[in-house]
Amino acid sequence: MEVVRQLANEKPLVILSKSSCCVSHSMKQLMSSYGANATVYELDEMPNGKEIEKGLLSMGIKPSVPAIFIAQKFVGGSNEILSLQIQGKLVPMLIEAGAIWIWNKTSTK
Repeated sequence: MEVVRQLANEKPLVILSKSSCCVSHSMKQLMSSYGANATVYELDEMPNGKEIEKGLLSMGIKPSVPAIFIAQKFVGGSNEILSLQIQGKLVPMLIEAGAIWIWNKTSTK
């Protein structure tokens, strides 16, 4: 859907969300914890939100939110993002996309 592509192309990190979705909230918090300033579109607060959600579903994105785009590419929802985080691939993706610039990796003991 063209509207979804336009939204995803605007910034390095775009999250399509619903303000009442706790999973979407968790994904926004996770990205923020890395210092990423995501562009967030709350579909339930947008006049064309239902249309965008139908577009996500027609693209095979289920559930429709959260839908996370990094570097203008659909990466996935919460399961895919958490998988990337566990594999240590999320931060490098965010850095490469320009969503975060500095990352201070500290070891935990």
